[in-house]
Amino acid sequence: MTTVPTASPSKLLVFILALGAGIAVACLYYAQPILPLLQSDLTLSAHTIGLVPTLTQIGYAVGIFFLIPLGDRYNRRHLILLKSLLLCLTLVWFSLSNSAYSLLFLSLMIGILATMAQDIVPSAAILAPTGQQGKFVGTVMTGLLLGILLSRTASGLISAALGWRAMYQIAALSVALVAIGLWRVLPQFKTHVDLSYAALLGSMLKLWKKYPALRHAALAQGLLSVAFSAFWSTLALMVAQQYHYGSVVAGAFGLAGAAGALAAPLAGILSDRRGSHYVTKIGAALVLMSFLFMFSLPLVHSIVMQLMIIALAAVGFDLGLQASLVSHQTLVYGLDPAARGRLNGILFTGVFLGMALGSYLGNLMFTHGGWLNVVALACISALLSLMIRLYEGRRLAKLA
Repeated sequence: MTTVPTASPSKLLVFILALGAGIAVACLYYAQPILPLLQSDLTLSAHTIGLVPTLTQIGYAVGIFFLIPLGDRYNRRHLILLKSLLLCLTLVWFSLSNSAYSLLFLSLMIGILATMAQDIVPSAAILAPTGQQGKFVGTVMTGLLLGILLSRTASGLISAALGWRAMYQIAALSVALVAIGLWRVLPQFKTHVDLSYAALLGSMLKLWKKYPALRHAALAQGLLSVAFSAFWSTLALMVAQQYHYGSVVAGAFGLAGAAGALAAPLAGILSDRRGSHYVTKIGAALVLMSFLFMFSLPLVHSIVMQLMIIALAAVGFDLGLQASLVSHQTLVYGLDPAARGRLNGILFTGVFLGMALGSYLGNLMFTHGGWLNVVALACISALLSLMIRLYEGRRLAKLA
């Protein structure tokens, strides 16, 4: 059985973990700002092109549920390196796609293999000193959310300059480089359980039934993910139709959202000091208020001001979503340290089922009702998430 070092992880290790999480999860979002380019180049219908982000999110949810629990059974270092190799090859294959069938199949596979990001995040919690899990997880989650948001900016710029195929080839190269870095710095990880794969999956159901806090965390964060994904999966189409801007402008909104990601370490520290439940309520409320702010768009006649409102709202809801996510992770990791991989798998299955549902419903709302219907969907989802967190707070108060 292998072991991990008990000393605090070095700054280089934490940086590479954050970079690896960001590079891996970015692969889920490169397509979003360039959907019009993909649609035009491959002559696809609006319905078919809308399935690309949806299948990627579904693949991520499937991969999290069925593959992430393996981190409790096998050495995480080996799992991370194997996934990175397969993800690199899949991205190259995607760049060579010429049909709808291969595009959709590979979108699903990219989602499944990009779950290496969720092997990396629990590694930060395992390596963190006692009492500082929130800080270390928050730092790695900064890299992850920056990957989500800046991926859109990079994709928009690179695809406009070099084409979408070059974008995916560069993505493959970035995964290969980060895999080399992870291979060099990752320690060997101790395995926590000796269960068979079937028993490992079965134990996830037992964990779900055992911990109400886990159920509420997965549902609350999943609802926030519906709002997040509905916005980002329709933004490029809205910007193209309503403002007649291309992938560069759509991707640039990722820079606004990235400002919110920088607060992740602060959210982790606040979670360590004030408690995860407190921060999750603040995060859900901030997401709700940010989307409500976008209902002011019809009242503003200046295009520049409208774009500024959207950008400011993106900063707000990304900050709220990130604060809530880091706090939910800190909360569930503390339920059973020996089951962190499975707990993380359950939490992020909820998150990315929410992402997939948000992509689907967001495109449906946009197609049949326009942008404000997407905003309304996001508000309803954020409100339900806040209600769950308030209910959880009352439940805990009764138990105390």
